[in-house]
Amino acid sequence: MHYQDRLRVGAAQLNAELGEVDRNLAQHLATIREARERGVELLVFPELSLTGYGLGGRVMQAAMPLEDPRLGELALACGEMQTVVGFVEEASPGEYYNALAILQGGKLVAVHRKLNLPTYGGLEEGKWFTHGSRLTHTEVRPGWSATQLICADLWNPALVHAALLPRPTVLCAPINSASGIVSDDFSNEQNWALNVRFYAMTYGTPVIMANRFGPEGQSHFWGGTRILGPRGELLAEAENREMLITAELSRTTTARARFELPTHRDADTPLIRELMAGYR
Repeated sequence: MHYQDRLRVGAAQLNAELGEVDRNLAQHLATIREARERGVELLVFPELSLTGYGLGGRVMQAAMPLEDPRLGELALACGEMQTVVGFVEEASPGEYYNALAILQGGKLVAVHRKLNLPTYGGLEEGKWFTHGSRLTHTEVRPGWSATQLICADLWNPALVHAALLPRPTVLCAPINSASGIVSDDFSNEQNWALNVRFYAMTYGTPVIMANRFGPEGQSHFWGGTRILGPRGELLAEAENREMLITAELSRTTTARARFELPTHRDADTPLIRELMAGYR
């Protein structure tokens, strides 16, 4: 079978009005229309893009069950473009997840629940959300697949390794990163660029990182949204404003990168499992 060699991907660098799901929904619909007009086949929004980040006790009011008609409206707007949207999922009364809705073909095709909930510095997600427990892997087009990890998921290298073992062709990385939120000495701006470049290069896997840009209360979300190729090369980067960026990925280029540096082939999962036995 001959797969299409090229995939047009996009990342939406937007801000969000805290707790204003309907207002944020309108912005999403406009961006989806623009992305489809530009031929995008895989579009990634930031983490919690429908709700904003610092919800605190307002998590319950912003949460949506999977049957919420607003998710259905977004799914219909996407057409055949796979779209990754951040939201708060209500799984049952009082059970809430920092989650991604993966939408395509008029349907909700998958949900990723954040696995690694940061509760340090100015971050307190462990107070409000339940931990996810599964990895997510979706087909975008024949021969093209994606895995999705949310923000702090990417700061646990074991989670990234496990997510990339199924050999997805794209890693989607929606984040919600504000300047100085970890500490005054930890630069999110510099360290996120290093983080995603390392994974793209090491695993020969293009990365779509979508961050917010703009204020929320006392926080400033610094943007830096970018699309990287399978050698860690920068294919597109957002300016310091709200905008949509796009890039074209090549399956052949990914194949060459993985053939030259066969991280997947040499992962030796049985050995890693044995070495980790006994550790919590």
